[in-house]
Amino acid sequence: VRPAAMAAERALAMATCTAPVNIAVIKYWGKRDTDLILPINSSLSVTLHQDQLKTTTTAAASRDFTEDQLWLNGKEADVGHPRVQACLREVRRLARKRRGGGEDAAALSLSYKIHIASENNFPTAAGLASSAAGYACLVSALARLYGLEEELSEVARRGSGSACRSMFGGFVQWQRGERPDGSDSLALQVAPETHWPELRVLVLVVSGEKKPVGSTAGMQTSVETSPLLKHRAEVVVPERLAQMMQHIRERDFEGFGQLAMRDSNQFHATCLDTFPPIFYLPDVSRHIIALAHRYNAHHGHTKVAYTFDAGPNAVIFALADTVAEFVEVVRRSFPPATNGDQFVRGLPVGSAALPPELEAAVLTEPVPGAVQYILHTKPGPGPQLVDDPSQHLLGPDGLPRSRA
Repeated sequence: VRPAAMAAERALAMATCTAPVNIAVIKYWGKRDTDLILPINSSLSVTLHQDQLKTTTTAAASRDFTEDQLWLNGKEADVGHPRVQACLREVRRLARKRRGGGEDAAALSLSYKIHIASENNFPTAAGLASSAAGYACLVSALARLYGLEEELSEVARRGSGSACRSMFGGFVQWQRGERPDGSDSLALQVAPETHWPELRVLVLVVSGEKKPVGSTAGMQTSVETSPLLKHRAEVVVPERLAQMMQHIRERDFEGFGQLAMRDSNQFHATCLDTFPPIFYLPDVSRHIIALAHRYNAHHGHTKVAYTFDAGPNAVIFALADTVAEFVEVVRRSFPPATNGDQFVRGLPVGSAALPPELEAAVLTEPVPGAVQYILHTKPGPGPQLVDDPSQHLLGPDGLPRSRA
């Protein structure tokens, strides 16, 4: 494959990629090395489909650029951010190594300054794991620009730990690794997105409360103060990881769903066990948890499974045949304030009538407006190359196109 190489007649080399968000079902919380971003335990996630949630990034290099520049969602941002620099440095190091030190005349000069533009097709503030998609996308676009093909999850990890899992589609494990240099702390695909075609994901976006403590700071306080977190990392997670991989292999929703809920709850218990304690789940999140349990109890088995990251949004897993009914349960429990038509977004959702016995057993006093909207999506593939030049976020001058 010829890299997006700098031909003599072309003043500008450019590459554009898209990358997905992922949601952990066995949670990552805690680093054993904060500089290399090495985790205290392995984790496992589901990559979400880019039709609903994606980051798009264009990277360009030119001899005419005078400085590195970065634009996020159209606004200039700090290209000097240590994690952005770590990714740039690592990709350039791999490119240099690949060339065996010699400058290939056809290859892009590593000394050229770089312009990067990145945008999300979802609101960054919604707390939808934008750093994972963002850094996976950055690394994919840079790698394409420099003509790299190799294992890149290790590079993405230097931007954001969970970003290494967004380098693959479907079901992905981030292996903790043992080596102090982090060379064995990387992501592996457990199964592709095609493995479980009936699996669906509902993201319940809760009326925006900014998270009280950022993940980076929060998890280090937990590492320093929570004995429960130490027990979790050393004893609980290794066993759960093996179980979860088996549930996925067997497409066993009962096992998968129960374990996802238990692991989410334990992660939030370690936050509560942190000192001072961290509370990521406001009332509405706890309402959603109780609702899911009442719904499953009514049906006599696990039909929906929740998981929460470091924030209030619920991610609900269900099989396709459950979606319409559960969406109606959510709509009745958290009636939309104004945007009735905009309440369900993403993949289409059929309509469902709730049987009276379900209403009686599952619904309680409604809380209007507590859920902003529901995004219906499903597992999807890893980063994609965008071939269509009209989709580049940077124009021929290397500056952001005016997005009308």
